Amino acid sequence: MIYVTRRADFSASHFYHNPQLSAEENQRLFGKCNNPHGHGHNYCLEVTVAGVVDSATGMVLDLKDLKKAIETEVMDAMDHRFLNEEIPAFHTIIPSTENIAIEVWKRLESKISAGRLYRVRLYETPELYVEYYGE
Repeated sequence: MIYVTRRADFSASHFYHNPQLSAEENQRLFGKCNNPHGHGHNYCLEVTVAGVVDSATGMVLDLKDLKKAIETEVMDAMDHRFLNEEIPAFHTIIPSTENIAIEVWKRLESKISAGRLYRVRLYETPELYVEYYGE
């Protein structure tokens, strides 16, 4: 098994707020991250595909296809966006780094042309990242 990883960077803003909680509880839980005007991050996304090397191409998958899927499904949708307002999934769930990674997985899983989506790693900062391996 070979693991191929493609990296992409994007910037987005978000805020943490649970509408089922009081303003005080949201402030207690999320602090400055509860600012309704949001705050931003320069995210670093790594998408890993696992597969076997195709004997005809010498590759697991066409890397142009992986790049295009990331650009179309993630970059075009999320780069320089206010996630809470502009991404429908985040109208009902908090756009935490964990939930963003899951959303990226959902957007990419069916777009992988060969091999299988193995991992989504999303850095919120250079010191903090989450990994998602599917359900």
